Amino acid sequence: MMTIEAKLATTRFNVDEDNAHIEVDPNYPDMAEKMKLVNACPARLYRLQDDGSLTFDYAGCLECGTCRILSLGKVVKKWEYPRDTQGVEFREG
Repeated sequence: MMTIEAKLATTRFNVDEDNAHIEVDPNYPDMAEKMKLVNACPARLYRLQDDGSLTFDYAGCLECGTCRILSLGKVVKKWEYPRDTQGVEFREG
C-alpha cells in the first residue's frame, strides 16, 4: 500500500504562470485567520513569516478548497479553479 507522501510525490502540477487562481492578503491583520490556513493546508503552501506576514505559493495547490472554505473574503481574496489544462494532475488514486 502506498503512503500519502508517496502518492503526492507522483502528482504533477501544470502551473499557469499568468493567472494565479488563488490570491491572498499577506498582511491581513487577524493572526488567528492566518493560522487557520497555515495549519489546515494539506500541501503546506501557507507559511507565516517572522514579521507576521503570510506567504503563499499557488503553484503546488491541490485544489482541495480548504482555504476557500476557511477564509474566502478574509485572508483569501480570490479562489477559483485554474484554467483548462492547468493545475494539479493526480497520477495515483
